[in-house]
Amino acid sequence: MSKKRFSVEQIINHLREAEVFLAQGQTVGEICRHIGISEQSYYRWRREYGGLKVNQARRLKELERENGCLRRAVADLTLEKLVLKEAAEGNW
Repeated sequence: MSKKRFSVEQIINHLREAEVFLAQGQTVGEICRHIGISEQSYYRWRREYGGLKVNQARRLKELERENGCLRRAVADLTLEKLVLKEAAEGNW
C-alpha cells in the first residue's frame, strides 16, 4: 500500500464515514479496506481527532504550532541566560 497524506478535513470525514459503517454493522477491518488505510491509522486518527469538528481540528493544529514556537523561544532564552551567567562568573 502506498503512503498517502490525508488532510485534517479528510481524516475527520473518513472518521464520520467509518462511524456510519460501524452503526450499520461492518467491522473495522472492512471499513479500513474501504477507506484505504490500516487499522492502526484508524485507531490513531480516532484517538487524535475523534469527536472533533473540522474547525476545532484546525484550531488544535494552530495551537500546537504556536506551542512549538513558544517552546523554542523559551529554550533560546534559557540558553542565553545560562551563557550570560557563565560569562559573568568568568568561567569562559
